[in-house]
Amino acid sequence: MKIGVVGCTGRMGRMVVAEITGTGGCELAGGTESAGHPKLGEDVSTVAGLAASGLKVSDDPAALFSASDAVIDFTVPEATLHHAGLAADSSTALVAGTTGMGDEQVSALGRAAARAPIVLAPNFSAGVNLLLGLTEQVAGVLGEDFDIEIVEMHHKHKVDAPSGTALGLGEAAAKGRGVGLNQVADRGRDGITGERQPGRIGFAALRGGDVVGEHTVVFAGAGERIELTHKAASRVIFARGAVRAALWTEGRPAGLYSMMDVLGFGS
Repeated sequence: MKIGVVGCTGRMGRMVVAEITGTGGCELAGGTESAGHPKLGEDVSTVAGLAASGLKVSDDPAALFSASDAVIDFTVPEATLHHAGLAADSSTALVAGTTGMGDEQVSALGRAAARAPIVLAPNFSAGVNLLLGLTEQVAGVLGEDFDIEIVEMHHKHKVDAPSGTALGLGEAAAKGRGVGLNQVADRGRDGITGERQPGRIGFAALRGGDVVGEHTVVFAGAGERIELTHKAASRVIFARGAVRAALWTEGRPAGLYSMMDVLGFGS
């Protein structure tokens, strides 16, 4: 399976290139960067610290989609929307790990998914997706007698908060309780806030150092507390999951999928 990488010289892009190269059943189709990027024209593989592949970093994503069976995208929301359109036009699968997307942008991806398989996930780790399933289940069992707080920490360079994974955990908790996250989310507290309102789902975002990613879902009740935690020690787990998702799309019909579907957890 030929897999391309957009944003191939970024931190995640380089890891994905290396993971594709080292995974059986697939080969690197190429990589792109934005126009004017200083790495344009360099070998995609050597940029990732590997032996030269003869594939040059390009600024033509349309050509990459035409040459690929699937393309992996860890870029920014605006770029991902453009890539989703290219995926639809070429019937090429898209695996998107972009975070910080709004509801309208996710809806636009859904429209593109009518013509191509698109896997959209806030996190490609198998462990995190297990945590998502557990969070939904526990939230449904415990009910509103337990307050839910989601705490996440990432490195100091992360630009969005709460993280996409934290919001995904909030969605899972809200689904477990049969409500929409937008109805119950409390994404910031400062000053005199008053008492915590029943049924709310709170978020706290910590930033510092080189933390890859840590997420904890706290269920706080009267006299007891349950905490579900996942800690990522390396970004390789995200690259590995993205490549797994790309391979999974082979032969799949057009549609918007999640990593839960890839892992067989989807309903």
